[in-house]
Amino acid sequence: MADSSALPLVILSEQFAKLPGIGMKTAQRLAYAVMSMSNGDAKQFADAIMAVKTDVGYCKICQNLTEFEVCPICSDDNRNKAVICVVETPKDVSAFERTNEYGGTYHVLHGLISPINGIGPDDIKIKDLLNRVSQGSVEEIIMATNPTVEGEATAMYIARLLKPLGVKVTRLAFGIPIGAHLEYADEVTLFKALENRNEM
Repeated sequence: MADSSALPLVILSEQFAKLPGIGMKTAQRLAYAVMSMSNGDAKQFADAIMAVKTDVGYCKICQNLTEFEVCPICSDDNRNKAVICVVETPKDVSAFERTNEYGGTYHVLHGLISPINGIGPDDIKIKDLLNRVSQGSVEEIIMATNPTVEGEATAMYIARLLKPLGVKVTRLAFGIPIGAHLEYADEVTLFKALENRNEM
């Protein structure tokens, strides 16, 4: 049976479906939404996509995404430059910034070590972190990678590299989330909660 949609709509749907978390039905809805836009709105949409590709790059200090040579966080004199929070993706920086509690800087790895997926230490931004620390003004590195096998392996690998540089390396505490019930927690979460307990 022939497809009832016009070919450009099918192609646009297929492009939307390449995005993470977008299934074909959602992709088709998005394509029809674009079709119903005015020409001006559609051009603004297309221009915004191209601007992301042409105007956004890596901060030369922390590797976060920015349209400047140095991102606003690294250029902020009120940030504590002696503390660096190491995260996997720029989305993690946004999550920490939403708390309004962290006053240090960041380093974005843009991935995790994962031999199964062919990602080694040279494929992520570890060397850039080591260069920052070797300049001597960093006192603490907070490893804030996710508590997955890859996240733990990456955190331990980086910690081993940093040890000879004399910098303090800490790991985010993991455990029971606020408002959760102990009976529903899995064994690993309970173990981490016990392991990361604090004095009251």
